[in-house]
Amino acid sequence: MTSHAESSEPERTDDVAPASTGRETVEPTDRRTVEPTDRRTVEPTGRKSLAKSRTGDTWVALVAATLIGIVLLIFILQNLEQQRVDLFFWSLSLPVGILVLLSVIAGALVMALVGGVRIIQLRRAAKR
Repeated sequence: MTSHAESSEPERTDDVAPASTGRETVEPTDRRTVEPTDRRTVEPTGRKSLAKSRTGDTWVALVAATLIGIVLLIFILQNLEQQRVDLFFWSLSLPVGILVLLSVIAGALVMALVGGVRIIQLRRAAKR
């Protein structure tokens, strides 16, 4: 016979069932999800850092695109000699820098077309 005064174990008041020694899994009875309210994380050095966001990534991409555009403009301005290009029945006379830019744009469009066709194929296959 044991009395309440002899029991040395405190009563359990948490929502988690005590662990068992069998194979069954222990799950908490409260299944509420906790949403983070602060996106900052603490680094091991003690400093707080911000989590990445789409806005930050977009800003970095815009800065990179601006720098590439400046380099491209410098390239075009340094290559202003006229060059004659014949394609089928067209005959063009444009600066070399512009011709290189147009050929890069044409290559990007061909790549986008091939990539778009592949994406459509994969979506159709995923729906089946």
